[in-house]
Amino acid sequence: MVTEISRYNNSHYKPGGNVLKRLGWYYVNILFFKSGMIPSSGLKCALLRAFGAKIGIGVNIKPCVNIKYPWRLIVGDYTWIGENSWIDNLDNVVIGNNCCISQGAMLLCGNHNFKKSTFDLITGKIILEDGAWIGAFSIVCPGVTCKSHSVLAVNSVATRDLDPFCIYQGNPAVKVKERVFES
Repeated sequence: MVTEISRYNNSHYKPGGNVLKRLGWYYVNILFFKSGMIPSSGLKCALLRAFGAKIGIGVNIKPCVNIKYPWRLIVGDYTWIGENSWIDNLDNVVIGNNCCISQGAMLLCGNHNFKKSTFDLITGKIILEDGAWIGAFSIVCPGVTCKSHSVLAVNSVATRDLDPFCIYQGNPAVKVKERVFES
């Protein structure tokens, strides 16, 4: 089989929001999120809510964060989203309470089917349960759930679900320590 990008057809994918909403978000994202010129988390949370995101209280969004579609985003209370993070939510992303997405981390809901010559888009929901910590420059792949208080160590790649209260490291991430936290 040979990949033929010229045959790629993404017409089945529906990102949500109408064309004007997507265009409006494109510019708001560039000006207020990706640029880093607006340090206020409160303003960023208000803008996300205005575009359909469900955002809890005490959410801290650092500069230079990139969010694809806010209407596909739910963030719980007291969660941190670090500098240069990318939430590429082609599908729904649900982030629980007290989560940490460290600087440069990526939540990637989409990929392409390399087994098809047409390179079809495939998407999957990402869930970070309460207390999950995604380390700096780490990647969470489509369809992955990071269960309660799981930790994805720096520069690691989660290609499958992470068990609760465990540390994962590497590419692909493997469990390196169990039951790491105490109440």
